[in-house]
Amino acid sequence: MARFKAAGVEPGQRQLNGPQTTGRQYRNLSTAVYGTTREDNVPIPVRDGTQLMADIHRPDEEGRFPALLAAAPYPRQLQDLGAPAAIIEAGASDYWVPRGYAHVIANLRGTVGSGGVYTFFDGQERKDLFDLVEWIAEQPWCDGNVGMIGISYYAMSQLEAATQRPPHLGALFPFNVTVQVREAVYHNGLLNEAFVNPWIHALGVLSAHGDRLYRKGMSRLLRQFLAIPAIHRRFRQTDAVQVHRRLRLISRFGHDAHPWNGLLEAVATDHPTRDAWWDERDLTGLLADVDIPVYLGGEWSSVPLHLTGLFEAWDALAHNPHVRMAMLGEHSLPWPWESMHIEALAWFDYWLKGRDTGILEGPTIRYWLPGAEQWRTADSWPPPATHTALALSADGSLTADERPGERSYATDGADPMPVQLSWTSDPLPDDIDMVGHPELRLTATSGATDTAWILLLQDVGPDGKATDITQGWLRASMRHVDEDASKTGRPVLPMQARVPVPPGEPVDYRIPLVANARRFQRGHRIRLVLTSDDNHEDFQPMLLFSHAPVGTAGVNTVHSSSRLLLPILNGE
Repeated sequence: MARFKAAGVEPGQRQLNGPQTTGRQYRNLSTAVYGTTREDNVPIPVRDGTQLMADIHRPDEEGRFPALLAAAPYPRQLQDLGAPAAIIEAGASDYWVPRGYAHVIANLRGTVGSGGVYTFFDGQERKDLFDLVEWIAEQPWCDGNVGMIGISYYAMSQLEAATQRPPHLGALFPFNVTVQVREAVYHNGLLNEAFVNPWIHALGVLSAHGDRLYRKGMSRLLRQFLAIPAIHRRFRQTDAVQVHRRLRLISRFGHDAHPWNGLLEAVATDHPTRDAWWDERDLTGLLADVDIPVYLGGEWSSVPLHLTGLFEAWDALAHNPHVRMAMLGEHSLPWPWESMHIEALAWFDYWLKGRDTGILEGPTIRYWLPGAEQWRTADSWPPPATHTALALSADGSLTADERPGERSYATDGADPMPVQLSWTSDPLPDDIDMVGHPELRLTATSGATDTAWILLLQDVGPDGKATDITQGWLRASMRHVDEDASKTGRPVLPMQARVPVPPGEPVDYRIPLVANARRFQRGHRIRLVLTSDDNHEDFQPMLLFSHAPVGTAGVNTVHSSSRLLLPILNGE
């Protein structure tokens, strides 16, 4: 048993990085009064006899306390390391335990010492999560109230558990969530190669090691170094691009072939279109029966990974009266993840301890509006807006009135023409607020039977500096998009073979851009960039998530009848 200084935002506490609330004040929050005791490498049995490994951090006094479960395939031993790494996402134990919560960090099946074989977001994983929740509720240190916490995969496992409706699961706080794992692997038919390849290999590398590397020797010294306040403060605005580059470095180390190579082959080769394998890993329909309180959240900059999943979760939980949602600005979910803990405390204190914290007061949605640099509220998503149409004119301008003609670019860089096109508006006469789901209605002619459409929406300042806002993607042979695509941001991909593009014939496409929010200020310009290859030096995709080439070469021609639809808040 050992006592540690509590984390928080008050004097004398280890200072947490990142924003801690959505600009609100709360009341009756639990205070830091307990020390911490921990049990490492606790085996937790699940129904088929497999044992999952967990670290348990809990108050060092006798009694029963509510528990918060964080479960993922990432090393549980590193969650208190303090490093700016994209795998440290379970939350700060030294914040939760002093305030009267047990914090249970578990490894999913087949990862970092847990038994069995990793099965990647399937029905087996969901059963295991049910069993984890119920095992925790039965422990003598738990009062029977269990919540779940964490971002990214830790958020995804929360929704997985919720679909099983374990009796003792009382509240969730999933930020940066994905509902359908296919959307992390494929962007509307385009393989998200720069993410999925290193991610799966990194899981293999990380699962090949244990306490000897993660708890002893150099890791102890590293913990001490990273805990120095001046060092810790430097991670307040962790660059997501640098974090993902570190993930790629980890992926280069050796690991066992099984099951990781087979998993990569499954997602990248065996199941290129939506089929039964992906359907098993889709929570959309399963969330229809969930009535557990859920506080959803995300970060506007997580465009190519989690942002679409946030709004899919919101739609899937529309029947649930106990759902709230927050969208945060850049650097709001830094690594190690310890932001939004006060907001989460207000949520868990209300649902797991019965405290009147004020968390349910006010509108159900709060979002940060970049450009305006202020919090906004809404009672529905998306908020009421009018889609303003801008033509992709032949002179490269983005205009309300079409300037007829067409523009062409090469898809492989072999021809003496550009490999991307852009359209830019005139300087704006007034501020306009875009909030919601943009869409491109594209009319284009391709010289090949398939191609990639890759979009990037930017805000260009008076000094010419461009800020990336959001992206959209579509594989041309998978152009079947449902009529609600501008809201869901998800095409309906057929289970049958792709439908070839008729070469030389104009084809109409609907390409959803990932929902976002931005105040385009007076004097700024709006720019849309279009390419078919995001691996060339002139185009930098958001988070550096580039895609595997479609494999065709030729020339694509964009017709000026194409329209960019921007959701502008009503009244502007």
